[in-house]
Amino acid sequence: MSAPVATKTVAPLIPVTILTGFLGAGKTTLLKRILNEPHGEKIAVIENEFGEESIDNELLFEDTKERIVEMNNGCICCTVRGDLIEMLNRLREKRASGSIQFDRVIIETTGLAEPGPVAQTFFVDDEVAEHFLLDAVVTVVDALHGPEQLSQHAEAQSQVGFADRLLISKSDLVEAEALDALRQRLARMNLRASIEAVNFGQTPIKNILDIRGFNLNAALEIDPSFLDTDAGHSHIDDVHSFVFKSTRPFDSDRFEGFMSAVSQAYGPQLLRYKGVLHIKGSDSQMVFQGVHMLMGGSAGRPWGAGEQRESKLVFIGRKLPRDTIVKGLEQCLI
Repeated sequence: MSAPVATKTVAPLIPVTILTGFLGAGKTTLLKRILNEPHGEKIAVIENEFGEESIDNELLFEDTKERIVEMNNGCICCTVRGDLIEMLNRLREKRASGSIQFDRVIIETTGLAEPGPVAQTFFVDDEVAEHFLLDAVVTVVDALHGPEQLSQHAEAQSQVGFADRLLISKSDLVEAEALDALRQRLARMNLRASIEAVNFGQTPIKNILDIRGFNLNAALEIDPSFLDTDAGHSHIDDVHSFVFKSTRPFDSDRFEGFMSAVSQAYGPQLLRYKGVLHIKGSDSQMVFQGVHMLMGGSAGRPWGAGEQRESKLVFIGRKLPRDTIVKGLEQCLI
């Protein structure tokens, strides 16, 4: 009888949440609520100490023995290829050695940061990708000052465009009509993200953690309700989104070639693109997504018996040539 073959135990990936939002939106209030919630998890925090976003650690962390604070002097988005990667790997090594304990990581960006470079870290560095899972980008939007910030600051628009979940803070300070107008505006800018109004960070933890917004292995279903926008609204934002859908299958080679060309030509403008693809000759969905010029795909769930096979792709970006992209995608169809 042959000896049993030893199997290698693969440690589960450490989930990471990126918490972003413009200056004064309420990120710290929300973070404090997360840390003080009796969820039983230990959370490591990587936070920007930058300009107006300086945080009083004694106020934020009431139990310093259970929470690890890693401070980064400067803007994460400017040092993402160095300091952030080093910081994540250092946390992982300390965790592996038993010198610290934590179950997940939350990265709080400065209010002036674009979250794209932070998100890219989890795809471009092999060591980080091997041990960490980018769970989601959660963006806090100020109901009172958000409309003006979105109109004046490209960073605020990018924060909305990258979001997997949008939380509107200070909703009690505005009239219902203004809140509804902001909701509709955010929905036009980001078709994917769910939107919820919160007060003083009081939102269920399940709406913030473990939502798997960036999980490539999860099937993507685009909520069609986000497509019901007011076409007559006159406000124009640099960041906008659109959806491409087709029941005809894609030719995989043509699709890959076209999207490579799109990412090269419009990479800086592409904040997020993500979807489920119907590929010729495949009995399973293909889950596809990208950030700027980085993109990739993985096998999704099998198509169900009798299920309508349909590709759905959402594009979120700044001044994207919608007609050009749609026409190119149509030429990739069988």
